[in-house]
Amino acid sequence: MRILLSLLFLAGCAAPAAGPAPPASLRLVSYNIKHGLGMDGELDLERVGDYLESTGADVVLLQEVDERASRSGGVDQAAVLGARLGMTAHFAPFMDFQGGRYGLAILAAPRVLDAEVIALPAGTREPRSAMVVTLDLDGTTLRVANAHLDWLADDERRVAQARALLEALIVEAGDGLGAPSATILGGDLNDVPKSPTLALLQGWTAFRRVGPAAPTFPADSPDRTIDHFLIAPVGAFPGAQVRVLDEPLISDHRPVQLDLAPEP
Repeated sequence: MRILLSLLFLAGCAAPAAGPAPPASLRLVSYNIKHGLGMDGELDLERVGDYLESTGADVVLLQEVDERASRSGGVDQAAVLGARLGMTAHFAPFMDFQGGRYGLAILAAPRVLDAEVIALPAGTREPRSAMVVTLDLDGTTLRVANAHLDWLADDERRVAQARALLEALIVEAGDGLGAPSATILGGDLNDVPKSPTLALLQGWTAFRRVGPAAPTFPADSPDRTIDHFLIAPVGAFPGAQVRVLDEPLISDHRPVQLDLAPEP
């Protein structure tokens, strides 16, 4: 598996040239799993693992993950799901919680060269962090970032978190701004596509939102799109496809799938 990465550092709002498409596929899935608690009130991490395996994902971005918290049976959920999928597990804690910790995680089948936890401004009721892993894809690198932003209707804290995330991921380069290597940002951003949060993430001509178009929450009858994938630099992976997966039961969010694939 090999991904050719393109870095485009653009100033202002000039339209970017298209970067090269990856010659082999890579599938990422972002899923807020609500610590395994389904819409039916059942706590069942095994069915989360079964479902994730069925997606054929190479990389999984998980939000609302427990590490040895009592409400989820003292299980290290990221480690259990990683072992189930044959992937390495990388956990980013938000806070201590019920005898363990609570946060988010990235599971990866490709080799992980580096994993970093990024502290974000605190949310209204809990701290927040993001995670970035650098993947080795047959000698090229791809950064994957996972974020779960504040959820309240007042977006002040959410926008501050998005700004801090950008500052961690994006650097100045010549006369513009860009990522030091191609970067996929995904997760539960708790805001809709035309919100100030998403506008900020795209406003530096650093990231472009690639989807999805369909709503992702609540899972049983979704009416808003708050789970997203974005790509930097803006011209990288022009053939990327994003879709919401039809899973209405095992969490309160629907999973979102991103495919990086060659152009036809």
